[in-house]
Amino acid sequence: MQTVNKAFPIISRRVVKFDSYLMLAILCVILGAISLLSLSVRATEISALNPIEELTISSELVDAPVIYNVTLPASYQSKADKHYVLLFDIHPRSQPMHAGMHDWMSHNGAWPWLETIIVTPKNYNEAFAAIYAEYVEGTSTKLLDYFAQDLLPNIAKNYRLNGFKIYSGFTGNAAVGLGLLLDQPDLFNAYILASPTLNNHPLKLAEKIEKQFSKLPNQPRYVALSMSDSSYDKSHLAAFEQVTAQMTLLAPEHTQVSVRRFDGNYYMTQPVLATSYAIEEIFNDVHQALTPDSTIAKQGADAILAHYQFLSNEKYGFEVSALNSLKALAKSKLDNDPESAIAILQKAVKHYPESAFAHEALAASYFQLKDYKQAVAEQKLAVAHAKDLVPYWQRTYQEKLSKYQQTLNNHAAE
Repeated sequence: MQTVNKAFPIISRRVVKFDSYLMLAILCVILGAISLLSLSVRATEISALNPIEELTISSELVDAPVIYNVTLPASYQSKADKHYVLLFDIHPRSQPMHAGMHDWMSHNGAWPWLETIIVTPKNYNEAFAAIYAEYVEGTSTKLLDYFAQDLLPNIAKNYRLNGFKIYSGFTGNAAVGLGLLLDQPDLFNAYILASPTLNNHPLKLAEKIEKQFSKLPNQPRYVALSMSDSSYDKSHLAAFEQVTAQMTLLAPEHTQVSVRRFDGNYYMTQPVLATSYAIEEIFNDVHQALTPDSTIAKQGADAILAHYQFLSNEKYGFEVSALNSLKALAKSKLDNDPESAIAILQKAVKHYPESAFAHEALAASYFQLKDYKQAVAEQKLAVAHAKDLVPYWQRTYQEKLSKYQQTLNNHAAE
């Protein structure tokens, strides 16, 4: 028996005539057009994931306006109340690298890369290059003033930033980033410096580090420095070892210095590797809960909340939730010290009253302890607060509520 697909009729070779050939030709053209349309739609969707706007900044410090590409995260237009991390890179061609890596590393729940606005120069600008060169040569600090007075304030004025700013640079731009950190440390919160050209650099960075690094304001900051043994990097290896040893030794409290060697990898791969590793470290405190045996968690729920308050107010400038750390601590105590476990989760609910996850954790603990009435009451709150979550959580929490309610009913009937 032959199954016939009506959309693609099978035509016997013996009865094929000119009209049939014509029909097949027309069908092929139509299918081709549909395929091209499909590809076009997909391409449009992909390009829409990383919309680019232009921002022109004029300054008395620069002889001509500088045009920047501002790459927005996919959610920027749909989430009008959301504020974003900023990443700035001086190299115009870094834009597609950062945009692609960011889109991939953030699309799965902003894990590990929190959604970020990426700003890069649109193209080479001689006027900007002039103040850049003056800073490198030590004849002017206009570059520092330009960043502080014009570049960063204009970005903040036009786009919704949450206050956390990352500087990214490769080779010479990485060395300049180190200079910015030392000479004006309040510009950025984190620095990704790949293959910095440190050997015989006019800024004399080793001397600057010796004199200035330990005296930086005592506030959280992150500095990633990386190098390889490629032929292009070899002349800077000795200086890199000296500088990174100095920085590791002299780092102020709350300054994290991360040093990596990507030996055996190609030179042009360095910024990709550096960015991947650095982003994971920069946002690790956002994603990674404290383990119950950590120094902070051992001090209890209040210490955990104080730690996350520090992360929110001092390190990142936006709220970092303590909920997962509180849940982990409570879980570790539920079997042997259930009273403490419940108290921790009650504190979590009090601190995060709108969180479906907080109410669900408390409900699950009550259920495990066979306090079915309290389990149902808390799970009802979890369901109510899950209305803005994705359907998976709404469905899961409703199923748990049904389970808890049925158990309560059965228990009452006994």
